[in-house]
This record gives sequence, structure tokens and C-alpha cells, in this order.
Amino acid sequence: MSNTINITSAFWSRYRNLVRTEMIPFQWNVLNDTAGIKIEKERLNDEGIPSEKSNAIENFKVAAGRTKGTHYGWTFQDSDVYKWLEAVAYSLREKMDPELEKKALETIDLIADAQEEDGYLDTFYSILGIEYRYQSLAGSHELYCMGHFIEAAVAYYEATGNEKVLKVAKKAADNIDANFGAEEGKIHGYDGHEEIEIGLLRLYHITNEKRYLSLAKYFLMERGKHPDFFKEQAKVYKGPNALGGIEKATASYFQNHKPILEQNTAEGHAVRVVYMCTALADLAATTGDRVIYEACKKLWDNITTKRMFITGGIGSTVHGEAFTLDYDLPNDTMYCETCAAIGLIFFSRQMLRNEAKSEYAEVMERALYNCTLAGMALDGKHFFYVNPLEVKPSKSLKDPGKSHVKPVRPSWLGCACCPPNLARMITSLDDYIYTVSDDCILINQYISSKASLAVKDGCALIQQTTDFPWDDKDIMVVTNNSTSTIRVGIRIPMWADKVTLKLNGKETMVKPEWGYHYEEIEHGKTIEIQLMFSMPILRNYCNPMVSEDIGKIAISRGPLVYCLEEVDNGDNLCGLSLPEDAKLSYSFKADVLNGVGVITAYGKKLQQNVDNLLYTNKKPEKKDVKLTFIPYYAWANRGENEMEVWVRE
Repeated sequence: MSNTINITSAFWSRYRNLVRTEMIPFQWNVLNDTAGIKIEKERLNDEGIPSEKSNAIENFKVAAGRTKGTHYGWTFQDSDVYKWLEAVAYSLREKMDPELEKKALETIDLIADAQEEDGYLDTFYSILGIEYRYQSLAGSHELYCMGHFIEAAVAYYEATGNEKVLKVAKKAADNIDANFGAEEGKIHGYDGHEEIEIGLLRLYHITNEKRYLSLAKYFLMERGKHPDFFKEQAKVYKGPNALGGIEKATASYFQNHKPILEQNTAEGHAVRVVYMCTALADLAATTGDRVIYEACKKLWDNITTKRMFITGGIGSTVHGEAFTLDYDLPNDTMYCETCAAIGLIFFSRQMLRNEAKSEYAEVMERALYNCTLAGMALDGKHFFYVNPLEVKPSKSLKDPGKSHVKPVRPSWLGCACCPPNLARMITSLDDYIYTVSDDCILINQYISSKASLAVKDGCALIQQTTDFPWDDKDIMVVTNNSTSTIRVGIRIPMWADKVTLKLNGKETMVKPEWGYHYEEIEHGKTIEIQLMFSMPILRNYCNPMVSEDIGKIAISRGPLVYCLEEVDNGDNLCGLSLPEDAKLSYSFKADVLNGVGVITAYGKKLQQNVDNLLYTNKKPEKKDVKLTFIPYYAWANRGENEMEVWVRE
């Protein structure tokens, strides 16, 4: 029996409808080069990066022999199509759409036609030189792309029962298995970008083919044993340019500096790190290996307690889109890639399969409602690659060190990994609400929904009713239709200073175990749980080691981090301050940004000195001003303007 979850939340239904009706069709047009949009470069120095068009579908047509031409775009261009297909799978799971299904089936046929006879699947090498495959793994993204296809295939098979797409995926996985492994004659290596491990584990979960599990474990455990593997390959590589200089990157950029089980800190490219951790945590949960789980926990702790922004963003520098060092969290030069926040959500979900600790669901919530949602505009057609916590448009325009920080979301980017990743994240959101085992269900996210969840020899029905993230109440009705007693764990939010829980109308004492309150439900019984959590407006302070935010505060309410925008508060936001005794007021504004909770207060604004001097020994005056804070995810939807999360106190 599989789980079925229907999201009814007003907040999330809007986003999911937007993805289905706007985002997926728009992305399809982009992939087919019919959207009529300008594709922007990520940075000022990206002249050599292919960004005139997507060409993703055309690449498959050329590889399949349907048209003549050459490959255009990144080595990982195929993955844009695969992530789109995965989003389509989840969308069809929620609501069948004959026209969308037709496009998906045509795409699957095209992918199958582009696949080599032996299962190899990659348009870059099929078009430019199949004899060079698997020889430049630092930058070729061959396994990365096939990993994304396998994920899409599994999702599509589970949603529709389509056997053809699963057959193509297994054929690709078998080709990888035939070429990689510890055996003599195979390649003793792995892709520069982790992802195939996630795909292989998902394939194992639905096929129970142990070789896929073994291969995923091999890739994870082999990484870091030979730190010079990529450089050694690059020295003898003679094929088409798949490297672009990436082979010169440090081993830590690839998480290849030491074996994974010996890594204590998150190093290198942030997306690669959390994709690696997602697979590692899945492997730990699947095999019950506590040593692997403890390795995950070390990396989790380092990321979430020393290297994560308050928005759930990760990645502190544009150079390598990477982590740097503990407590290095700059607001205006950071990276905080949308894909990295999504990867952190993936990691959180797998950690919950290992251990019922609410910290995993809390981080999932933080990354979801803030950095991830900020990655897309309210129209579903404009996207951020980078999610800053402070923006001054003139600096983004004129400072090369900040050219990656966009003040408005482009329609598309030359490196377009984030838009389809957002689409698959939002369409699969139902998979993140609960963690289900044989005899226990964890309610991780407060999202109105109706669910039928497989437990032991039956199912449990759960209906959540809430207006979260604006409202402070969630009513959960749980029916146990199995023949055994089950436990339900309700997350007690860390941001609430008061929580009340009623069981069948009667108040009961909240007894959290690692952040979850548990109730037992006998077979055939139904209970109503009413969870009421205060949602105070919080002033958040940084660890004193975070030098960029000393003397500043960040405002939050519930899961949402708030920010100031120039459109509400005038320019020069850096001159604003919020006194310690200022009263903060909350109100919901249905006519603002599609309906958001707004926080207001009276603060101060520095005044320009009379002589307009660059430096002076006279203390500047301050005047009283009204400050308006909006949810961070909604910024940059009203034109180009300044934005700031951390405000002087």
C-alpha cells in the first residue's frame, strides 16, 4: 500500500497550482526555445558561458538522430529536462492532465531514442564523442545527469505506472554498474557532482535490486580515497571540453579531500555537499548503519549550527558556490543558491528517517518557507539562483564582487538548475509533511491536507486543518484503520513560546521527546488533536562569532523570516535601526503580495550631516520613522529596490 496525500492548504495550493498552470508550461517552452525570453548570465565575468538559449530538448533530438546539429549548453543541460519531467510526474500524481501527460510521454520517447544501445545516456557525449565517455568525471556530469533521470523515472513510474520510463532508467543504471565499481577492469571513481547516489537508492527502493544499493554505497564510500582522481583523469583526457577548468579545483570542492566517514565539516560546493549527505542519510536509514548515520550527524551539526544563514540558505561565497569556514555568513556577497536550500530539505527528510528529532523538521521548515520560496517570483516565471540577505542594486551593478547578487529575478539563467528544481520540490511537497514507519507517523509540517498513510497491515487517515503559516492553530484528526496500535508524533515548534494541546477537546500536558509529543491510537479508533502554538514576533540575534551581524537583529514570526524593502521604507536601508524597546505589531494584509502577514514598528533613520562630509566628528542625528517588514520569500516582487534582513538595533 502506498501513501496518498492531498494538500488542501490555501498557502501551498496557490503555489502548487502556480507550478502546474504557469511554471511547468513556461519551463517546457524555455526547454524548447519557444518562450521568447532573455536568458541572463549569473555573473559579469560569465562571457564564455552558453546562455543564448536552452537547447535542452534540441540536444536530445540531435542525439536521437531526429535532427542534425551539435550539442549546445552545459554538460549538465540534460538535467533541466529530467527535473522538469520529475515535476510533471508529481503534478500528474496530484491531478491528471491529458495534455501534460502527452508532453511527458513524448519526452520519455525522445529520451529513450537518445539512449545508447548499452544503456548509456548523455547527449553531450552521444553527440560530441561517445568514445570519450566517463573519462572527464570532474566536469562531465554524466552520472549526475543520469541520476536525475533515474529520479524522474522513479517518480513517473510511481505516479503513472509507466513501465517504459523505468526500463530506460534501469538500463542506464545497469550501464553505470557495468562500468564502475571495485572490480578489476572497472572505473574506480565517481562523478564530480553527487546525485547518482540519490537516484540509485530511489531505484533500489522500488525494485529491491541489491546491485543498485551496492553501487550507491560504493560511490559514497569510494569518494575521498583518492583525492587526485579527477586531476589524474584530466591529465590524459583528449575529448570535447567538459571541464572548463574545474579540474583545477581543490579536492574539497568535490568533497574528495578525505573519505566521507572522516569528514567533520561541510566543505566545497554547497549543493554537492547536501546531495552527498542526502544519499548518505538515505543509505544509513536503509541499511540501519549507525556509523554512517553518525557521519551524517557530524556534517548536519556543522552546517546547521555554524554555516547556515537564518533563512536556511547555505553557501557563503560565489567562488565555487561553496562553504568557507565556521560563522562566515556575509549578507551581501553570500551565495545561498536555491538548489542548496532545496538540497538541505532533501537532507532533512532523510535524517528524519534515521531518528525522530524535530531539529530536522525545523530546518526543513526554515529552508522551505524562506530561502527556497524566495527562489521564485509570485508569478512563477522569474527565478533567483542566489538568495541574498542584503541588496543594494547599484552595488550589484557596479561591484564585480557582487554581480552574482541580482536585485530582481531573471526569467531564466544560463545555468538553469534552480527553476526546475523548485518545480519538483513544490510539486512533491506532500512527501515532506509526514515521516512514516510501520508503527509510527511523525507530523513534521503544519500543512492542511488529507492523507492515507501505510502502517503495518493497514492505513492511517490524517486530516490537518490550518491556515499556517499565518494562523496559530492546527486541528489534526487521525483514524487508525490498521489492526494494531500506532503512535503519532506531533512536532512542537521551537519558535513558539507557548504550546497548548487538546486531545478530543480536553487539554493534555505536552510531553516532548526530542521535539515530538506522542499519542497512541488503538486500531479502529479516531482522535482529534488540536495544537495551538503562539506565534510571537521574535528578535533574533546572531552568535558573537558572526561578525557581519553583531549589533543587528533579524525579525521572524513562526517559520517566516522578515525583511525590509525600499519600496516600503525608502532608500538607504542600512541607516535604519529598530530600538530595543520598539513595539512590533502584526497584521495580515490580503491585498499585499498575494496576501502576507506584515510587521510594523517605529524605528530610527540616520540623517545626512549638514555639511555632507564623508567623515565628521559630529554624531549624526536620527529621526523617527515607521518600519514595515514583509516575509523574506516575497521580496523583489515590486520592482528593483534595496532589501535587508539584518537590521541595526
